[in-house]
Formats: sequence, C-alpha cells, structure tokens
Amino acid sequence: MAFLQFPPSCFRTTSVPTFSMPIRASSLPSLPTTHTLNTDFRVKSLNWVFSGALALTLSVTGVGLADAKVGVNKPELLPREFTAVIDVAGFLSDGQEKRLAQEISDIEKDTGFKLRVLAQNYPDTPGLAIKDFWQVDDRTIVFVADPTFGNILNFNVGATVDLDIPRSFWSRLAGKYGNMFYWKEKGEDASIEAAVMAISKCLREPVGPNNCSEVK
Repeated sequence: MAFLQFPPSCFRTTSVPTFSMPIRASSLPSLPTTHTLNTDFRVKSLNWVFSGALALTLSVTGVGLADAKVGVNKPELLPREFTAVIDVAGFLSDGQEKRLAQEISDIEKDTGFKLRVLAQNYPDTPGLAIKDFWQVDDRTIVFVADPTFGNILNFNVGATVDLDIPRSFWSRLAGKYGNMFYWKEKGEDASIEAAVMAISKCLREPVGPNNCSEVK
C-alpha cells in the first residue's frame, strides 16, 4: 500500500494532546498496533501518514516509518484549474460536482474553514500532490471518498478545525453515511453528498459542549 506523508503540523486531534494525528474511518484491515483509542480509531505513531485511501498513523513501538511504502504522487491527475472537488473515480456527475463546489465555497465564506473533497479508487489518486494544489493548512478538512477498504468516508482535519469540532463527529459521520451497506445501496455519490451536507451543518453550529452532537 502506498502512502501520502504530510508534515505533522498540518493536522492533529485532541484525544492525544501532544500527538499530531489524523482522523479516519474504522475500515482499515487489521494491522499491528500497541494503542487503541476506541473501536473506530487506531494509533500507530507520532509521525502520521495520509494514504491515498484513508489516514492512519504508525506507532512508536509498532510498525515504523521505514515500513511505509513510497507516497503516491501523481500531479498529472489533478485538474488544470483550482477546484475544491476532485473526482478521479467518476463517482459524481458534473452537476453534483458544481453543487458541492458551491456548498464548499459557501462554507469557507461563512465559517473560514476549508473543506476539500477527493473522490478516488486507490491507487488511482493524485496522492501527495493535493497538498500543494489545495494549500492544505490547519483550517482545512480533507475528505477522501474511497471505497477500497469498505467505509467510503475518510477524513483528515486541521488543528484549528479540531478545536471546534468534536472528534466523535467524524466517526459517527463515517458510520452513518460511509458504511458499505449505505453506499452500495444508494451509490458513492449519495454518500459523498450526504457527508458534505452534514459537515456543512456541523461547521455552522455554535461552538459549545453539544455542537455537532448529531449527524444530520
């Protein structure tokens, strides 16, 4: 399996305060691990890698970075002009892409957070090239839609986003709209659209102890 590797400063989560670590769905096949946060997430290191299909980390005492494969980097798969939605898998119609791009533009204008969507079938992915293309920073949510490992919804969130959005939201979102039964019945496009709208509603909620407590 090939991996993307971004600098640790790009993203973090709050469940392990000193770690830089991505958020991902629970569909990763069994891998050696020494730490378990809950049934939805596995920790595998301080240095995190973002695969073409999903995000995970390598543990300090488990699998080391030397075991990670060379990162996928295919800038030729990127569009010529900037867009917040890149669909190299053909899951979305032109109309759907335009609607999602408009919703994402509105989210950024209203909240200051940047949502970016990559739809792919690993290993057909631009991979590491999306980092510079999207200028990924700590206010960015990278949403990778890839059915390769079962759950189609995978997320990496920037540190600033993580301060406002509870981590449990992402696992519940993946569980509701990303599970195999949902996207196989309704289609990959339906999962992607539902996830974007749920993220939009969450980001617009006032920050507080109960924000984003429901996946809508």
